[in-house]
Amino acid sequence: MRIVARESEIVVDETATLPGRGAWLHPTVSCFQDAQRRRAFGRALRVTSQLDAKQLENRLTWLMDN
Repeated sequence: MRIVARESEIVVDETATLPGRGAWLHPTVSCFQDAQRRRAFGRALRVTSQLDAKQLENRLTWLMDN
């Protein structure tokens, strides 16, 4: 899934058409946790501020549960 930074939040780009620098993430909780641990989101999206990934984490958890 493609993700982008919008203001201070990471959002999923469903259609891969949102403007700005995007990054690709496997839609698994383990990949998300690994990226969080390595602080990869900020580097991949070239953002220096803290990014809120709660919405992304909730979405991945929901996908795994269903």
